[in-house]
Amino acid sequence: MTLLALIIGFNVAMAINHYDQRTNNEEREANTIGTEYLRVGVLADTDANKVGRLLQEYLNQRILFYNTGDPKALERVDTDTAQLQVKPWNAARSAALANPTPVLALVVSGMNDVIDAQRYTQAAYWDRIPPGAWSLMAAIAIFANVMIGYGSRRETQEKGIFFILPIVLAISFMLIADIDSPRGGLIHVRPLNLESLAQWLPRFHSTTLEEDVRHLVFNGDQANVLTKCESSECARTLG
Repeated sequence: MTLLALIIGFNVAMAINHYDQRTNNEEREANTIGTEYLRVGVLADTDANKVGRLLQEYLNQRILFYNTGDPKALERVDTDTAQLQVKPWNAARSAALANPTPVLALVVSGMNDVIDAQRYTQAAYWDRIPPGAWSLMAAIAIFANVMIGYGSRRETQEKGIFFILPIVLAISFMLIADIDSPRGGLIHVRPLNLESLAQWLPRFHSTTLEEDVRHLVFNGDQANVLTKCESSECARTLG
């Protein structure tokens, strides 16, 4: 029984560690995407708008990755994610090659961090309790139940007490499997940080655009105002 409790404790700790890794990687993804979105602001307006839109689309795909349970839908999410990693990377790389400066090098480095964060998340989702650990835990649980049943065959106490151990073991196994499974069961990592970032990015873009337009209007640069204003948001700002 002591050995069984020890093995179950090790597996619970392992499952919780995997869950913590998935939670931390979700937070890391939100931070890297948000930081890169800020960094692309140093690009030229055309490149900044293009990369910014691609990052918002990429962010939506990352949220779907955490909320999608259907395998076929998940395959589509993985395909779209891979494509959206290439496009902003190429755009940032082209801008850095055209004007190689330390500031643009940060943009390229940030894009690499975004891709790396997704790789860490995927690795954490693949990291599970090994089958050998499950087999050992199940074997010891079976032997423990057999020994208790065999040792009590001549005793006359209430037989219902012998159901306690199997029930406790079943609950323990179910809890371990639920925590260790990234998509099945009831306990999941919710993309709270990514969803919060998705709500913040449009507000940040709107505020930044408004400040840029007011600065151009104040300086009397009407040509650049017309270039900058390509949305109804900007029209309301001028109004």
